[in-house]
Amino acid sequence: MKKSFLLSLLLIFSLIISACSSNSSTEEKPEGNSEGGGDAQAPLDIFSWWTGAGEEDGLKALLALFEEKYPDIPVENAAVAGGAGTNAKAVLASRMQGDDPPATFQVHGGAELNEGWVAAGKMEPLNDFYEAEGLNDKFPQDLIDMVSKDGNIYSVPVNIHRGNVLWYNKKVFEENGLQAPTTFDEFFEVADALKEKGITPLALGDKEPWTATHLYETVLLGVLGNEDYGKLWTGELSFDDPKVVNAAEIFQKMLTYINDDHSSRNWQDASQLVANGEAAMNVMGDWAKGYFVNDLNLKVNEDFGYIPTPGTEGQFMVITDTFGLPKGVENPEGVKKFLSVLASVEGQDAFNPLKGSIPARVDADIEKYDQYGKDTMEDFKTGKLAPSLAHGSAASEGFLTKVNQSINIFVTQQNTDQFTQDMTAAAVELK
Repeated sequence: MKKSFLLSLLLIFSLIISACSSNSSTEEKPEGNSEGGGDAQAPLDIFSWWTGAGEEDGLKALLALFEEKYPDIPVENAAVAGGAGTNAKAVLASRMQGDDPPATFQVHGGAELNEGWVAAGKMEPLNDFYEAEGLNDKFPQDLIDMVSKDGNIYSVPVNIHRGNVLWYNKKVFEENGLQAPTTFDEFFEVADALKEKGITPLALGDKEPWTATHLYETVLLGVLGNEDYGKLWTGELSFDDPKVVNAAEIFQKMLTYINDDHSSRNWQDASQLVANGEAAMNVMGDWAKGYFVNDLNLKVNEDFGYIPTPGTEGQFMVITDTFGLPKGVENPEGVKKFLSVLASVEGQDAFNPLKGSIPARVDADIEKYDQYGKDTMEDFKTGKLAPSLAHGSAASEGFLTKVNQSINIFVTQQNTDQFTQDMTAAAVELK
């Protein structure tokens, strides 16, 4: 009986060993890993708000290039729709606060990165990565400064957008014998001439309030110049300064020339008014060029023209989209490989011509870009850089939220005194 019991125990033990061996061999089978062996990897979720015209094409080209170079690392396009990242930023905040960061995420260089996620202790420094990839002399130092805090670098710029661009319908201007305006006086002369012909002078789509803030910041830059514009964000210049009040008055006058249905349109809808000739001009960042060319099949310098916004010749309102390494991600080495592709000449030249932006690298292939891209790359090298308020580079998110609210009211009521009071009160966020 004792012998029978021992035999039964031996049989059970053998079955357990066999089962464990079977499970182990099943788990160790490589699944889609071209380097052989190892468990299947969780996808790198690449988080952005690039779902619109032009920008989505650029992102897909970048992801395709990464998949070609690293077929063993799965990626997931985790983009969230919403102009200027309104919805995406809310989702990102929830994930980051819940210790569930995406593998990497789109963030504007400047205050949005440094006073947000870096200050909150959510990002890993990338100094060693920059050194290993040889990037320290591949980006302008001013740009590296925008993605750095307290001596550490925290993200990799994939592009440069210019915010201070006035787009105009070439046919409308030629048919009416008009020249693109370079000053505010010229702008209002052109606007009056267009209005007399029944053409909307300036298209605006402020269904989301950032677009009106975008217009306002270009007026500030045009009136104040680069140096005084920068002093606004350090508190050295007040919003009730006469020069700043003058900018608000010019902004208010510009609003008298916009389309009546502006509050029901987004930025693409406003750009389309210009494309169709229903409106003559639009102030928007150069992602609008990607929309004109990729989605509306328009030709640069034939169907539409471009010029720096009034008063901003020689100045460059810079917006840079960047990606970094959040703390606590599952596959930090995989993220660094993605950042390596994103930082490369090949990666930037795959992404930017479709996005409508220019490369952040100084050694990209200029021949891959259309005339707008070539002109903008030259202006970027020589222009005075000014950080964008509307896109998170110039000031904190708390201040920007109050600005968007104040401008939303101002566009409706157009009361410059009240607007000045609201902006002056909001500026306490800058101290």
